[in-house]
Amino acid sequence: MGDFLPVSKKDMRQRKFDRLDFVLVTGDAYVDHHSFGAAIIARVLEQAGYKVGILAQPYFADARDMDKLGEPRLGFLVTAGNMDSMVAHYTVNKKRRSKDAYSPGGHMGRRPDRAVTVYSRLIRTRFPKANIILGGIEASLRRFAHYDYWSDAVRPSVLEESQADLLVYGMAEKSMVEVANALNLGFMARDISWIKGTCYLRKALSLSLEESLQRKEILLSPSYDEIRRDKIKFNEAFLLQYHEQDARLGSAVMQKQKQYYLIQNPPALPLDTKELDQVYALPFARDFHPSYEGQGGIPALLEVQFSMTASRGCFGSCSFCAITFHQGRTVTARSKQSLVAEAKRMVQDPAFKGYIHDVGGPTANFFGPACSKQEQVGSCQDKQCLYPKPCKNLHVSHEAYLAVLRSLREIEGVRKVFVRSGIRYDYVMAERESSFMTELLQYHISGRLKVAPEHIIPHVLEAMQKPPKEVYERFARRFERINKELGLKQYLVPYLISSHPGSRLEDAIALAEYIRDHHIRPEQVQDFYPVPGTLSTAMYYTERNPLDGKPIYVAKNAQEKRWQRSLLQYTIKENQSSVRKALVQAGREDLIGRGKRCLVPESRIDNQKMKDKRRMKKTP
Repeated sequence: MGDFLPVSKKDMRQRKFDRLDFVLVTGDAYVDHHSFGAAIIARVLEQAGYKVGILAQPYFADARDMDKLGEPRLGFLVTAGNMDSMVAHYTVNKKRRSKDAYSPGGHMGRRPDRAVTVYSRLIRTRFPKANIILGGIEASLRRFAHYDYWSDAVRPSVLEESQADLLVYGMAEKSMVEVANALNLGFMARDISWIKGTCYLRKALSLSLEESLQRKEILLSPSYDEIRRDKIKFNEAFLLQYHEQDARLGSAVMQKQKQYYLIQNPPALPLDTKELDQVYALPFARDFHPSYEGQGGIPALLEVQFSMTASRGCFGSCSFCAITFHQGRTVTARSKQSLVAEAKRMVQDPAFKGYIHDVGGPTANFFGPACSKQEQVGSCQDKQCLYPKPCKNLHVSHEAYLAVLRSLREIEGVRKVFVRSGIRYDYVMAERESSFMTELLQYHISGRLKVAPEHIIPHVLEAMQKPPKEVYERFARRFERINKELGLKQYLVPYLISSHPGSRLEDAIALAEYIRDHHIRPEQVQDFYPVPGTLSTAMYYTERNPLDGKPIYVAKNAQEKRWQRSLLQYTIKENQSSVRKALVQAGREDLIGRGKRCLVPESRIDNQKMKDKRRMKKTP
């Protein structure tokens, strides 16, 4: 394990640094672990020969903290952290959360709303001529003009709003090193226009940009002004951006903002296995900075400290997920040797108790490209790998992933290897019976397996780009059969989403009846949360599906959203009043009462009314 990077001028002096090359400003506390994007970028730049310091959760009411490490030679790198700051701060009901897992002791208030924009403007106030480069999930998903759920408005690119010079999107190791090298050669960040995986601004169209547009080397998206006035144009813009996110097929895209033209260069190529191994072999301290010890530590580290990131990318393409827009559809896995070496380092940690908490990624059982074509020419723009059914070219195999799990189980000092990242059950069912399910259930779960059917109504699943419920049911039967063969009593824990575009109140009631009939007790229900960059968010805002232009029902009323969510956990006492109101509203009073098929009992008031009616009938 390595030392922590400098967080103060005292640290700089100890390393004999007169000046840093980069100051990385982050909305998260400083955790030097590869599950934290800021730590990865800082370590990659350090490996490339640059001096990097971390300015974590600076004071944001004014710019006083922005020169805590001095003005860097090459520039400031700005990220909100591992989560979009608005998602970190607010529930889907737009209520302030009580805890921030990425702050000391879980305390709120250590970062601002719209952190990327706030930090960048403060830096610009203190250092008007400094290079400012944005990155991380908040910047990546807001790189184009986008619908902002929290203000219920279309906002321009975060690059324009923040007054920064350059935006690096996606998993940015390659792009960031190229940017650093260009800055080191004397280029200003605002003049860098050729690096893949970056976005830049221009006040006016140059002759070369106009020629690129004519040759269709750059594709023109509807402008910010057009999409905020016209929802059809919004979907047209979204669909263009959605289709150009493949590193091998994607073209550059231009979109006029309020004052500037934003140009997104094509995505950078994903790291290959060798490059990914090199990143995860960097000398991370694998812990939070010692300065947080007396503040309760950093809660977000607890789950991932002894977890292993085995892969990146996801070809699942769920409509509500931003991973495709951020990491891309091409899956790259680390080598077995790299993962085994990391596990052996874990065993040497005094805090390690013998349990590897997870070996996964966006989807644990995606452990390589979907097909050979994807590696050679890119992901298909006109179809998905698994939806509406697995593509005939899909390579379905769990052997490489199983080989990793088997090797990890054999390491001395490892008592249990868990798989807690989600698995795609439709991918499992696309493979003929193999040992994967048997070994997964026998060795890698602790009595429960979490999977995500999300819903059961066909038109809702179609909007989500998820498989039919029959696929989940076949998976559940296989799960039960294998457990019986192993002599184990284990349970499936389904994740469900309420109020997703397409879901009406009657669909939520039908899902509640399915839950009743199949004896499911959902522990977690996610009310659909519209975040920038997803297909589902475009549906939510425009009330049309961008893929076909057809209208789609969207539950936007707060009361209906509450009803839909309550229905999926109708057994919880606190939800029963809301469920009754929903059932009355839908004309489904047949589901209220004491019968076997009823979801909730009558209320005391309803009981009294019924008694009064019966008494009145008996009275002569």
